[in-house]
Amino acid sequence: MAKLRLVVEAGPRARHSVPLSVPIGRAKSARLLEAASGHPVPCQLLHDELHWTLDHLLAGQEKSYVVELARASSIETEGVGIARKGDCFEFTIGGLLFTRYNFGREHVRPFFYPVLGPDQVQITRNYPMLRNVEGETTDHRHHKSIWVAHGDVNGVDNWSEERGHGFQVSRRIREAVGGPIVAVLRQDLDWLSNRSKKVCEEEREIRVYAMPPEERILDLTVTFRARPAKVVFGDTKEGGICSIRVATSMDGNQGGRIENSYGALGEAETWGRRAPWCDYSGPAGGRIVGIAIFDAPGNFRHPTYWHVRDYGLMTANPFGISHFRPGSGERGDYVLPARKELRFAYRIYMHLGTARTARVADKYHDYINPPKVRLEK
Repeated sequence: MAKLRLVVEAGPRARHSVPLSVPIGRAKSARLLEAASGHPVPCQLLHDELHWTLDHLLAGQEKSYVVELARASSIETEGVGIARKGDCFEFTIGGLLFTRYNFGREHVRPFFYPVLGPDQVQITRNYPMLRNVEGETTDHRHHKSIWVAHGDVNGVDNWSEERGHGFQVSRRIREAVGGPIVAVLRQDLDWLSNRSKKVCEEEREIRVYAMPPEERILDLTVTFRARPAKVVFGDTKEGGICSIRVATSMDGNQGGRIENSYGALGEAETWGRRAPWCDYSGPAGGRIVGIAIFDAPGNFRHPTYWHVRDYGLMTANPFGISHFRPGSGERGDYVLPARKELRFAYRIYMHLGTARTARVADKYHDYINPPKVRLEK
């Protein structure tokens, strides 16, 4: 039985509940132990990588583990489940529903709903999936919880559901696997015109992590492929490669709070501005909850522009520059040449409290500057 030593360095900040992974090579199974105590740690082998969650580590400290390869893990944990139910994938964490990813052809484009965030609180709006919910707004029927869309792709409106809109259609499911630490769903989609002409192709990857009840993490990767021909992403504010409509009780015009990474507050200070992350928090389910979008540093036009509104919308939109900076003479159109790719990666972080009390800034650094991991033989 091969044994390896893993060392994790916290770096300059304290770490709490951070998903980690390290390339481990081919192995049938693995067992992870805390070096100091010998206690087993839930882990998962996926794509030749070992995945686990760092529970806690103070700034400047190190933590060591022992990895035993080619031995079945004795840890029993529910972790993250993924189950297909028709044209829907259901994600569970610790046996409890987290979200459903709905992608059937009866829908204009895929979306996540419901989304049960911290402590099982429904953190996104129910409308239009569930109607006549007391106190809920009913505007913008295309704002479906959490989704991917853009309003001008080769001239096709794949944002709204107005007359002549485009569609996103699932072509195949590449992978759907759960485990103690993470569940992964990979899907190929076609973006179509209202006459079912292919505009471009997309590969979408969704990762859901096993986290404590007070927080949830969903990683979203969107890779556009210019097939069969070049793709022009038009300059419009009507879009968001990562889009969220929060629960109505959290809306900025009802006492909710919009905050970005630079400390800007409210729609007036955050709409159309660039920032590495943006957070929306407010009352829901009898407590204060929040949801943030983290823009990965490698994304096109990072830090992204934000189409974020007091009525509950928050989207990462790198294309609508003429709307976000009127009078500048700049435009945000982008041409993706034929057979080329354009990749976006985001982390959606759901938490209790506001961005400040939940230390969202630190969680962003966990995403872009994770603890360093050394693998020693």
